[in-house]
Amino acid sequence: MSFYVYLSGEIHTDWREEIQRGAESAGLDVVFTAPVTDHAASDAAGDHLGKPENGFWRDHQSSKVNAIRTRTMIEQADLVVVRFGDQYKQWNAAFDAGYCAALAKPYITLHSEDIVHPLKEVDAGAQAWCTTTGQVVETLRYVLKA
Repeated sequence: MSFYVYLSGEIHTDWREEIQRGAESAGLDVVFTAPVTDHAASDAAGDHLGKPENGFWRDHQSSKVNAIRTRTMIEQADLVVVRFGDQYKQWNAAFDAGYCAALAKPYITLHSEDIVHPLKEVDAGAQAWCTTTGQVVETLRYVLKA
């Protein structure tokens, strides 16, 4: 039986691939899903619905189309990993963590120690806080093979 893991958050580094390689190396039966990680494509997700008069409505339209994927994959996941990177503020990642908390969906946060304070409420709802992708893989290994 496969374990479904949704990889949410920061899109500018290869953290998803690191976790996927680690899980494969550990022989874990995990199916990974993720949001659209092509920034331009994500921003344009609703463009086919018509040209809005300003940027707010374009973002609004595209966020709703993206939410179809995000909500569905979070709801179907057994576990969600929410990555907060150092370069950008990932409000979408915080939203995903809150959505997990509201659904009582287990989630792990992945971020550096220097942003513990601004993420204290997000981390308080998480089942684990990891600082490395290796810790995420080890957590998955424990959950699936202990």
